[in-house]
Amino acid sequence: MHVFHTPLTMSPVESAFAGLWLMLPALVPNPAAVLLGGGRPIDLGKSWRGTRLLGDGKTWRGFVGGATCGMFVGLLQVGAVESSELGDAWSFGPWPSALAVVVCLGLGSMLGDSMGSFVKRRIGLDRGTKAPGLDQYNFIIGALAIVILFRFTWFEEHYIEGNAAWGLVALLIVVPLLHRGINIIGYKLGKKNVPW
Repeated sequence: MHVFHTPLTMSPVESAFAGLWLMLPALVPNPAAVLLGGGRPIDLGKSWRGTRLLGDGKTWRGFVGGATCGMFVGLLQVGAVESSELGDAWSFGPWPSALAVVVCLGLGSMLGDSMGSFVKRRIGLDRGTKAPGLDQYNFIIGALAIVILFRFTWFEEHYIEGNAAWGLVALLIVVPLLHRGINIIGYKLGKKNVPW
């Protein structure tokens, strides 16, 4: 008989993997936006205090495409968990709450990415210029902010209580490595001007 693990009964290692699994809808949008981007910039070429709001790299097609890909991956995960015996620790929750979490993560990821560009423009960094920390975490910060705002209980259960905090630790360690690796691939494919 399979034991259904909850976030409170899992080991630190299981919690770390569950935390990464649950954040996939926030991790997918950024590289998807690079692949699907192009077209009209979100800021429509507008400037504020002499500097573009976001820049040409943030487009509506990339924003919508990235967020949609993240949500799609999340829905696939919802189906996978429902048809398995993984348990609550790997779950986005019951339907329709699961949909709300997935939407918050996908949309929040792209909002965080856009806010990162906004901050970079405000501090005088051009598109493609390195901004250590901001470049690696902007989309995760956005995703977590939106999910905390609208689904705080889910966030608390899966990333704060007991060993679930190891999922948050895993994110902080793994995200910069994933970000770097994916950007190198994007650069080699000609989708990015710089490999960071």
